[in-house]
Amino acid sequence: MATNALGSLWAEPRPANAPGRGPRDWVLVAVLVCWSVVEMVLRQNLAPPPLLLLAVLAVLGPLLWRRTHPLIAVAVAFGTLTIVDTVRILTDSRGALPNSIGAALILAYALFRWGSGREAAGGLGVILLWLPVTTVADPTSLAETVATYAFFLFAAALGAAIRYHAKIRARDIDQAKAREREQLARELHDTVAHHVSGIAIQAQAGQAIAASHPERAFEALAVIENAATRTLTELRAIVGVLRAPQDTAFAPQPGLAEVELLATDGPRRPCVEVTLSGEFDDLSPAVGAAIYRLAQESVTNARRHARHATQVTVAVTGDADRVRLTVDDDGSSGAGVRAPAGYGLVGMRERASLLGGTFHAGPAAERGWRVEAVLPRTGTPR
Repeated sequence: MATNALGSLWAEPRPANAPGRGPRDWVLVAVLVCWSVVEMVLRQNLAPPPLLLLAVLAVLGPLLWRRTHPLIAVAVAFGTLTIVDTVRILTDSRGALPNSIGAALILAYALFRWGSGREAAGGLGVILLWLPVTTVADPTSLAETVATYAFFLFAAALGAAIRYHAKIRARDIDQAKAREREQLARELHDTVAHHVSGIAIQAQAGQAIAASHPERAFEALAVIENAATRTLTELRAIVGVLRAPQDTAFAPQPGLAEVELLATDGPRRPCVEVTLSGEFDDLSPAVGAAIYRLAQESVTNARRHARHATQVTVAVTGDADRVRLTVDDDGSSGAGVRAPAGYGLVGMRERASLLGGTFHAGPAAERGWRVEAVLPRTGTPR
């Protein structure tokens, strides 16, 4: 497992959204340059000016490229500092470097925040090579040496932590967007597709009877007009919710009361019969809306795919803990009669699962097709 973890870290790519140089980077470098100049003027125990200038330029210059080229920035900065400290050791120079080179901590942070796994490993090796050299060049107590190592390791760990926090946040945002797209797809399918399917069926019926029964063709046109009006209304409602600000009051979702509106009688086939039984007083609005959408889509599927069906029965039963929906039709059953499962059944199954319920659709025991969904009364969307 440890080998897999190290392999995963080694193969980690660079973040795709690394920002380039900006005004704040130039301000940061300018402030550090001023700090270095003040130190050179006021402090008396510094290293020779050539070494000071080289050390300051080695640290401050790469800060401008710390996000776009983190490994190069670290290699230039800490490689040059290693050379400077080596020269100080060989020449027995007791002068110190300015405190402004502490900005090298920013490079250690940037290496793990913006570098790939390979870059982070290589850059960390350069830093760990420099640390003992600078300890020899500037002898300090054990506590100060440990603190120096701790500061650089903390900067690296902070960069890695922020990097993975940003990665997790981006993943959560992507997942939220995916859930929103799935929800929108279900709503469009269960509302607009329901009415458009009815329009198509009535248009086909109107064409078939237009020559022999013109008066019934006019009835089909009236049904088409009504369905088209409802489609436009629901589509505008969906678009309005999508375009509205967050504090806009949303229109109420359909519930069990609207299930009864699915019932039909008269010459239109198949006829839809709706029965509600049991207790529904404290039913969760989310469950009521889901029951309506499931019943609506089931009726639409029966009209589209149930061959020779004359009757569709929608039954909703509420008890103490759950609500059960069953939709049965008396269409022809048998292999190849029903169309393959499409987005409708997928959306219905997802809708039931999100509320902690179950969903099943398939051939009935004797004839036709049965849809059955069981939802908890207090289902909370997940």
